[in-house]
Amino acid sequence: MKYKDYYDILGVKKESSQDEIKSAYRKLARKYHPDVSKEKGAVEKFKDINEAYEVLSDKEKRQRYDQLGGNWHAGADFTPPPGYADFDFSQFSGGGFGGGGGFSDFFSAIFGDLMGAGGATYQHDFSNIGGAQRRSTGGHAGHARSAQQPQQKPKNLDSTQDLVLTLKELSDPKLTSKSITLTSFQKCPYCAGGKFCSNCAGTGVVKKTRNINVKIPRPVKPGQKIRIAGEGKVDDYGNRGDLFLVVKVKDTEFDIHGLDLTKELEITPSEAVLGTKKEIKTPTGKINVTIPPKTNSGKTLRFKGLGLAGDKDEKGNLNLKIKIVLPKEISKEAEKLYEQLHKLEK
Repeated sequence: MKYKDYYDILGVKKESSQDEIKSAYRKLARKYHPDVSKEKGAVEKFKDINEAYEVLSDKEKRQRYDQLGGNWHAGADFTPPPGYADFDFSQFSGGGFGGGGGFSDFFSAIFGDLMGAGGATYQHDFSNIGGAQRRSTGGHAGHARSAQQPQQKPKNLDSTQDLVLTLKELSDPKLTSKSITLTSFQKCPYCAGGKFCSNCAGTGVVKKTRNINVKIPRPVKPGQKIRIAGEGKVDDYGNRGDLFLVVKVKDTEFDIHGLDLTKELEITPSEAVLGTKKEIKTPTGKINVTIPPKTNSGKTLRFKGLGLAGDKDEKGNLNLKIKIVLPKEISKEAEKLYEQLHKLEK
Protein backbone atom coordinates (compact mmCIF):
# COMPACT_ATOMS: atom_id res chain seq x y z
CA MET A 1 0.00 0.00 0.00
CA LYS A 2 1.05 3.62 -0.43
CA TYR A 3 1.85 6.04 2.36
CA LYS A 4 -0.45 9.06 2.62
CA ASP A 5 0.92 12.40 3.79
CA TYR A 6 -2.16 13.89 5.42
CA TYR A 7 -0.40 17.17 6.20
CA ASP A 8 0.57 17.57 2.56
CA ILE A 9 -2.97 16.72 1.42
CA LEU A 10 -4.36 19.59 3.50
CA GLY A 11 -1.42 21.85 2.70
CA VAL A 12 -0.45 22.41 6.34
CA LYS A 13 2.68 21.86 8.44
CA LYS A 14 3.10 19.14 11.03
CA GLU A 15 3.13 21.73 13.81
CA SER A 16 -0.08 23.43 12.56
CA SER A 17 -2.78 24.13 15.14
CA GLN A 18 -6.26 22.62 15.03
CA ASP A 19 -7.67 25.96 13.89
CA GLU A 20 -5.18 26.08 11.00
CA ILE A 21 -6.06 22.52 10.03
CA LYS A 22 -9.78 23.29 10.17
CA SER A 23 -9.30 26.43 8.07
CA ALA A 24 -7.32 24.52 5.43
CA TYR A 25 -9.92 21.75 5.32
CA ARG A 26 -12.71 24.28 4.96
CA LYS A 27 -11.14 25.91 1.90
CA LEU A 28 -10.29 22.63 0.19
CA ALA A 29 -13.68 21.04 0.93
CA ARG A 30 -15.41 23.98 -0.70
CA LYS A 31 -13.10 23.83 -3.70
CA TYR A 32 -13.34 20.09 -4.38
CA HIS A 33 -16.87 19.28 -3.22
CA PRO A 34 -18.34 16.94 -5.89
CA ASP A 35 -21.47 19.07 -6.20
CA VAL A 36 -19.39 22.17 -6.94
CA SER A 37 -16.05 21.28 -8.51
CA LYS A 38 -15.75 20.51 -12.21
CA GLU A 39 -12.05 19.66 -11.96
CA LYS A 40 -10.87 16.26 -13.11
CA GLY A 41 -10.26 13.97 -10.14
CA ALA A 42 -12.25 16.18 -7.74
CA VAL A 43 -14.08 13.20 -6.25
CA GLU A 44 -10.88 11.37 -5.29
CA LYS A 45 -9.35 14.61 -4.06
CA PHE A 46 -12.38 15.24 -1.90
CA LYS A 47 -12.09 11.75 -0.42
CA ASP A 48 -8.43 12.33 0.46
CA ILE A 49 -9.24 15.71 2.02
CA ASN A 50 -11.93 14.23 4.26
CA GLU A 51 -9.74 11.29 5.21
CA ALA A 52 -6.87 13.62 6.10
CA TYR A 53 -9.14 15.82 8.19
CA GLU A 54 -10.62 12.76 9.91
CA VAL A 55 -7.12 11.94 11.15
CA LEU A 56 -5.61 15.36 11.85
CA SER A 57 -8.74 16.76 13.55
CA ASP A 58 -8.77 13.88 16.04
CA LYS A 59 -6.16 14.04 18.83
CA GLU A 60 -5.74 10.28 19.21
CA LYS A 61 -5.49 9.57 15.49
CA ARG A 62 -3.14 12.47 14.87
CA GLN A 63 -0.81 11.33 17.66
CA ARG A 64 -0.70 7.78 16.30
CA TYR A 65 -0.11 9.05 12.77
CA ASP A 66 2.76 11.26 13.93
CA GLN A 67 4.40 8.27 15.59
CA LEU A 68 5.03 6.75 12.16
CA GLY A 69 7.85 9.27 11.82
CA GLY A 70 8.70 11.95 9.31
CA ASN A 71 10.83 9.90 6.93
CA TRP A 72 7.97 8.90 4.67
CA HIS A 73 6.86 10.72 1.55
CA ALA A 74 3.52 10.52 -0.20
CA GLY A 75 3.17 7.55 -2.55
CA ALA A 76 6.03 5.57 -1.07
CA ASP A 77 5.45 1.87 -0.41
CA PHE A 78 4.32 1.48 3.16
CA THR A 79 4.16 -1.49 5.50
CA PRO A 80 2.51 -0.94 8.92
CA PRO A 81 4.99 -1.03 11.82
CA PRO A 82 4.77 -3.85 14.39
CA GLY A 83 1.63 -3.53 16.44
CA TYR A 84 -0.29 -1.83 13.65
CA ALA A 85 -0.62 -4.75 11.29
CA ASP A 86 -2.33 -7.15 13.69
CA PHE A 87 -5.80 -5.82 13.02
CA ASP A 88 -7.87 -7.76 10.53
CA PHE A 89 -9.64 -5.24 8.36
CA SER A 90 -10.55 -7.64 5.55
CA GLN A 91 -14.21 -7.28 6.48
CA PHE A 92 -14.08 -3.73 5.15
CA SER A 93 -12.90 -4.62 1.67
CA GLY A 94 -16.32 -4.21 0.11
CA GLY A 95 -16.85 -0.53 0.84
CA GLY A 96 -15.70 2.75 -0.54
CA PHE A 97 -12.35 3.19 -2.18
CA GLY A 98 -10.24 0.53 -0.48
CA GLY A 99 -10.50 -0.96 2.99
CA GLY A 100 -11.97 0.72 6.04
CA GLY A 101 -15.60 0.86 4.90
CA GLY A 102 -14.90 3.93 2.77
CA PHE A 103 -11.36 4.94 3.86
CA SER A 104 -8.17 3.87 2.13
CA ASP A 105 -6.19 0.73 2.97
CA PHE A 106 -3.55 2.97 4.52
CA PHE A 107 -6.09 4.46 6.91
CA SER A 108 -7.46 1.01 7.77
CA ALA A 109 -4.02 -0.38 8.50
CA ILE A 110 -3.23 2.42 10.96
CA PHE A 111 -6.62 3.04 12.53
CA GLY A 112 -8.52 -0.20 11.89
CA ASP A 113 -8.64 -1.08 15.57
CA LEU A 114 -10.32 2.22 16.35
CA MET A 115 -13.12 1.16 14.03
CA GLY A 116 -13.72 -2.08 15.89
CA ALA A 117 -16.70 -2.78 18.13
CA GLY A 118 -16.93 -0.26 20.91
CA GLY A 119 -15.00 2.40 18.99
CA ALA A 120 -16.49 5.85 18.71
CA THR A 121 -14.93 6.76 15.38
CA TYR A 122 -17.16 7.54 12.41
CA GLN A 123 -16.51 6.16 8.97
CA HIS A 124 -17.15 8.06 5.77
CA ASP A 125 -18.70 5.97 3.01
CA PHE A 126 -18.07 7.74 -0.29
CA SER A 127 -18.86 4.70 -2.40
CA ASN A 128 -21.63 6.57 -4.17
CA ILE A 129 -20.83 10.27 -4.07
CA GLY A 130 -23.67 12.28 -5.53
CA GLY A 131 -26.11 9.42 -5.06
CA ALA A 132 -27.35 7.53 -1.99
CA GLN A 133 -24.66 8.19 0.63
CA ARG A 134 -24.49 7.29 4.26
CA ARG A 135 -22.31 7.69 7.32
CA SER A 136 -22.09 4.72 9.66
CA THR A 137 -20.63 3.97 13.07
CA GLY A 138 -18.92 0.93 14.48
CA GLY A 139 -16.38 -1.42 12.94
CA HIS A 140 -16.14 -4.93 11.59
CA ALA A 141 -18.42 -6.31 14.28
CA GLY A 142 -21.01 -3.75 13.35
CA HIS A 143 -20.63 -4.60 9.68
CA ALA A 144 -21.04 -8.28 10.43
CA ARG A 145 -24.31 -7.53 12.16
CA SER A 146 -25.39 -5.42 9.19
CA ALA A 147 -24.72 -8.27 6.79
CA GLN A 148 -26.90 -10.57 8.87
CA GLN A 149 -29.70 -8.02 9.15
CA PRO A 150 -32.88 -9.47 7.62
CA GLN A 151 -33.99 -7.52 4.59
CA GLN A 152 -37.50 -6.99 5.87
CA LYS A 153 -39.39 -3.77 5.49
CA PRO A 154 -39.74 -2.11 8.91
CA LYS A 155 -43.18 -0.77 9.71
CA ASN A 156 -41.98 2.72 10.57
CA LEU A 157 -40.72 3.69 7.12
CA ASP A 158 -44.10 4.80 5.75
CA SER A 159 -44.65 8.55 5.65
CA THR A 160 -47.68 10.77 5.13
CA GLN A 161 -48.07 14.26 3.69
CA ASP A 162 -50.86 16.39 2.26
CA LEU A 163 -51.63 16.60 -1.43
CA VAL A 164 -53.18 20.03 -1.78
CA LEU A 165 -55.47 20.52 -4.76
CA THR A 166 -57.43 23.53 -5.86
CA LEU A 167 -61.15 23.09 -6.35
CA LYS A 168 -60.60 23.29 -10.10
CA GLU A 169 -57.99 20.50 -9.95
CA LEU A 170 -60.28 18.39 -7.80
CA SER A 171 -63.19 18.80 -10.19
CA ASP A 172 -61.34 18.55 -13.52
CA PRO A 173 -61.68 14.95 -14.84
CA LYS A 174 -58.97 15.66 -17.42
CA LEU A 175 -56.35 16.24 -14.73
CA THR A 176 -54.81 12.80 -14.21
CA SER A 177 -51.45 13.72 -12.68
CA LYS A 178 -49.80 16.46 -10.66
CA SER A 179 -46.16 17.27 -9.95
CA ILE A 180 -45.35 17.57 -6.24
CA THR A 181 -42.17 18.32 -4.30
CA LEU A 182 -40.99 15.82 -1.69
CA THR A 183 -38.80 17.15 1.11
CA SER A 184 -36.75 14.97 3.43
CA PHE A 185 -33.98 15.47 5.97
CA GLN A 186 -31.07 13.06 5.96
CA LYS A 187 -27.88 12.57 7.93
CA CYS A 188 -24.96 14.35 6.34
CA PRO A 189 -22.85 11.77 4.49
CA TYR A 190 -19.63 13.65 5.26
CA CYS A 191 -19.85 14.44 8.98
CA ALA A 192 -21.73 13.72 12.18
CA GLY A 193 -22.36 17.37 12.95
CA GLY A 194 -20.55 19.66 15.35
CA LYS A 195 -17.63 20.23 12.96
CA PHE A 196 -17.34 22.55 9.98
CA CYS A 197 -18.73 20.85 6.92
CA SER A 198 -19.28 22.48 3.56
CA ASN A 199 -22.15 20.09 2.91
CA CYS A 200 -24.31 20.69 6.01
CA ALA A 201 -22.67 23.70 7.72
CA GLY A 202 -21.96 21.55 10.75
CA THR A 203 -25.58 20.66 11.49
CA GLY A 204 -25.15 16.98 10.61
CA VAL A 205 -28.38 17.14 8.59
CA VAL A 206 -29.01 17.96 4.95
CA LYS A 207 -32.28 18.86 3.29
CA LYS A 208 -33.17 16.98 0.13
CA THR A 209 -35.95 17.94 -2.29
CA ARG A 210 -37.13 16.26 -5.44
CA ASN A 211 -40.15 16.37 -7.71
CA ILE A 212 -42.35 13.41 -8.64
CA ASN A 213 -45.49 13.06 -10.74
CA VAL A 214 -48.48 11.68 -8.86
CA LYS A 215 -51.31 9.94 -10.68
CA ILE A 216 -54.64 11.30 -9.48
CA PRO A 217 -57.44 8.71 -9.46
CA ARG A 218 -60.86 9.72 -10.72
CA PRO A 219 -63.08 10.47 -9.00
CA VAL A 220 -61.03 11.87 -6.11
CA LYS A 221 -62.40 13.48 -2.97
CA PRO A 222 -61.08 15.36 0.09
CA GLY A 223 -59.61 13.07 2.74
CA GLN A 224 -58.85 10.30 0.25
CA LYS A 225 -55.43 8.62 0.57
CA ILE A 226 -53.22 7.96 -2.44
CA ARG A 227 -50.44 5.39 -1.93
CA ILE A 228 -47.11 5.87 -3.71
CA ALA A 229 -45.09 2.67 -3.33
CA GLY A 230 -41.42 3.00 -2.37
CA GLU A 231 -41.46 6.78 -1.89
CA GLY A 232 -41.40 6.76 1.92
CA LYS A 233 -38.40 6.77 4.26
CA VAL A 234 -35.25 4.75 3.58
CA ASP A 235 -33.31 2.91 6.29
CA ASP A 236 -29.59 2.01 6.45
CA TYR A 237 -30.26 -1.31 4.72
CA GLY A 238 -31.96 0.18 1.68
CA ASN A 239 -35.49 -0.75 2.76
CA ARG A 240 -38.08 1.75 1.54
CA GLY A 241 -41.45 2.61 2.96
CA ASP A 242 -44.49 3.93 1.12
CA LEU A 243 -45.72 7.48 0.85
CA PHE A 244 -49.38 8.19 1.58
CA LEU A 245 -50.80 11.42 0.19
CA VAL A 246 -53.91 12.76 1.90
CA VAL A 247 -56.02 14.84 -0.47
CA LYS A 248 -56.71 18.32 0.90
CA VAL A 249 -58.53 21.08 -0.95
CA LYS A 250 -57.91 24.77 -0.57
CA ASP A 251 -60.16 27.33 -2.21
CA THR A 252 -60.62 31.05 -1.63
CA GLU A 253 -64.24 31.08 -2.78
CA PHE A 254 -65.91 27.93 -1.46
CA ASP A 255 -65.93 26.17 1.91
CA ILE A 256 -65.70 22.43 1.42
CA HIS A 257 -67.45 19.93 3.71
CA GLY A 258 -67.22 16.44 2.30
CA LEU A 259 -68.78 16.70 -1.16
CA ASP A 260 -70.77 19.86 -0.34
CA LEU A 261 -69.66 23.30 -1.46
CA THR A 262 -70.74 26.43 0.40
CA LYS A 263 -70.16 30.08 -0.43
CA GLU A 264 -71.62 33.45 0.54
CA LEU A 265 -73.82 35.23 -1.96
CA GLU A 266 -73.98 38.98 -1.41
CA ILE A 267 -77.11 40.93 -2.32
CA THR A 268 -78.24 44.51 -1.64
CA PRO A 269 -81.19 45.42 0.60
CA SER A 270 -83.36 46.22 -2.41
CA GLU A 271 -82.48 42.88 -4.02
CA ALA A 272 -83.37 41.13 -0.78
CA VAL A 273 -86.80 42.78 -0.71
CA LEU A 274 -87.67 42.62 -4.39
CA GLY A 275 -85.78 39.49 -5.42
CA THR A 276 -83.18 39.24 -8.19
CA LYS A 277 -81.18 36.94 -10.44
CA LYS A 278 -77.44 36.28 -10.10
CA GLU A 279 -74.90 34.47 -12.25
CA ILE A 280 -72.86 32.14 -10.04
CA LYS A 281 -69.55 30.49 -10.92
CA THR A 282 -69.31 26.83 -9.89
CA PRO A 283 -66.51 24.28 -10.39
CA THR A 284 -68.34 22.85 -13.37
CA GLY A 285 -69.39 26.16 -14.97
CA LYS A 286 -71.68 29.15 -14.49
CA ILE A 287 -75.33 28.92 -13.46
CA ASN A 288 -78.15 31.44 -13.09
CA VAL A 289 -79.70 31.62 -9.62
CA THR A 290 -83.01 33.23 -8.73
CA ILE A 291 -83.18 34.90 -5.31
CA PRO A 292 -86.84 35.06 -4.27
CA PRO A 293 -88.38 38.29 -2.89
CA LYS A 294 -88.17 38.97 0.85
CA THR A 295 -85.04 36.87 1.35
CA ASN A 296 -83.39 37.36 4.75
CA SER A 297 -79.65 37.50 5.38
CA GLY A 298 -78.37 34.09 6.52
CA LYS A 299 -80.82 32.09 4.44
CA THR A 300 -79.24 29.20 2.51
CA LEU A 301 -80.26 28.28 -1.01
CA ARG A 302 -79.42 24.62 -1.70
CA PHE A 303 -78.86 23.18 -5.18
CA LYS A 304 -78.66 19.39 -5.22
CA GLY A 305 -76.02 17.65 -7.29
CA LEU A 306 -73.97 20.77 -8.04
CA GLY A 307 -71.26 19.99 -5.51
CA LEU A 308 -68.31 17.61 -5.84
CA ALA A 309 -68.52 14.17 -7.41
CA GLY A 310 -67.98 11.18 -5.13
CA ASP A 311 -67.93 7.43 -5.61
CA LYS A 312 -70.17 6.02 -8.34
CA ASP A 313 -72.96 8.52 -9.03
CA GLU A 314 -72.76 10.30 -5.66
CA LYS A 315 -72.70 14.11 -5.85
CA GLY A 316 -72.67 16.81 -3.21
CA ASN A 317 -74.74 19.98 -2.98
CA LEU A 318 -74.01 23.61 -3.74
CA ASN A 319 -75.07 25.85 -0.84
CA LEU A 320 -75.40 29.61 -1.29
CA LYS A 321 -75.61 31.51 1.99
CA ILE A 322 -77.30 34.88 1.57
CA LYS A 323 -75.54 37.95 2.97
CA ILE A 324 -77.18 41.37 2.67
CA VAL A 325 -74.66 44.16 2.14
CA LEU A 326 -74.96 47.86 1.32
CA PRO A 327 -73.96 49.08 -2.13
CA LYS A 328 -70.40 50.36 -2.33
CA GLU A 329 -71.62 53.80 -3.28
CA ILE A 330 -74.89 55.41 -2.11
CA SER A 331 -76.03 58.57 -3.88
CA LYS A 332 -77.84 61.48 -2.24
CA GLU A 333 -81.03 60.48 -4.01
CA ALA A 334 -80.71 56.92 -2.66
CA GLU A 335 -80.19 58.28 0.86
CA LYS A 336 -83.44 60.23 0.59
CA LEU A 337 -85.25 57.11 -0.53
CA TYR A 338 -83.78 55.21 2.42
CA GLU A 339 -85.07 57.98 4.70
CA GLN A 340 -88.56 57.57 3.25
CA LEU A 341 -88.29 53.80 3.62
CA HIS A 342 -87.18 54.20 7.21
CA LYS A 343 -90.24 56.33 7.97
CA LEU A 344 -92.52 53.74 6.38
CA GLU A 345 -90.96 50.97 8.49
CA LYS A 346 -91.85 52.70 11.76
